[in-house]
Amino acid sequence: MMKDSQVRETIVSPTPQRIRLRAIMEVLSNIGLLLVAVGLVAPFFAIDNFMLATIFKWVFAAGAVIFTGARIVGAIGKDGPFRARRMRRMEVWAGIAFCVASCFWFYNSSRLGVNVLTFRMLHETIIFTLAGAMIQIVASWILSSALRKQQKMSHTPEENEA
Repeated sequence: MMKDSQVRETIVSPTPQRIRLRAIMEVLSNIGLLLVAVGLVAPFFAIDNFMLATIFKWVFAAGAVIFTGARIVGAIGKDGPFRARRMRRMEVWAGIAFCVASCFWFYNSSRLGVNVLTFRMLHETIIFTLAGAMIQIVASWILSSALRKQQKMSHTPEENEA
């Protein structure tokens, strides 16, 4: 078994370029998440307008792809604590759930072939979007906790006295 002092020594700190890349990916994932939210909610305000639903289906899909791509790029790397890396990989699964939701929206709209937006058309889309949102919420909480814990561990009492 390794002790805490040995674990702290094996953690690789990220380079400044990696920190900058991760910050850019966070901004991109937030933009993707906003597009997912707008794409899912907007058709409900004009449920009779099928053309608007078709446009926002593409907005939803673009947001899912942007979010997933940003999470994949942000999860690459061996820097930081193991728990934080694991939570970043878990955020990728939230993006995959959004992409599956988008696929179901396209599949159901072509399968049903109606020119009206129905709940049956969006049933699986809503379920997978909620699953992705839940994964994202849990991963974000645990990730922030792991990073806070790592930050506390990296600041030893000797450093604070100097």
